[in-house]
Amino acid sequence: QAPLMESGGGSVQAGGSLRLSCKVRGYFSGMGWFRQAPGKEREGVAAIDENGPTTYADSLKGRFTISRDNEKNTLYLQMNSLQSEDSAMYYCAGGYDYRGSALESSSYSYWGQGTQVTVSS
Repeated sequence: QAPLMESGGGSVQAGGSLRLSCKVRGYFSGMGWFRQAPGKEREGVAAIDENGPTTYADSLKGRFTISRDNEKNTLYLQMNSLQSEDSAMYYCAGGYDYRGSALESSSYSYWGQGTQVTVSS
C-alpha cells in the first residue's frame, strides 16, 4: 500500500467548499499539500509541521486551512470559497527534509496519487 492516499476531491461550483483528506501509513513530521493544473508546474498550497505550525501560499491564505490528526494518521485541507482557478489535481506530500522551503515539491520524498478538484463557474 502507498504511504499516502488522498480522498475528498470532486466537482463543486464556484464559491463552494471541499475538504481533502490524506490517510498516512506510518508517520511524517512535516507534510504538505500541493496542486498541479494541466500545463502548469506543481505548486505548494500549504504545509504543516508535526506540532502544528503551518505555512501557506500567499495567494491562498484565508481560504484554505491545513490541519492534521496524528491519532487518526490523517492530513486535511479545508478549501473554502473555491474558484475556477483552484481546479487541479491535489497531492499530499510527506517526508519534508527541513532543508528547503516547505512549499517546494523537491523538499518532499513521498507523494500520494492525487485527487482531482474541479470548480465550475
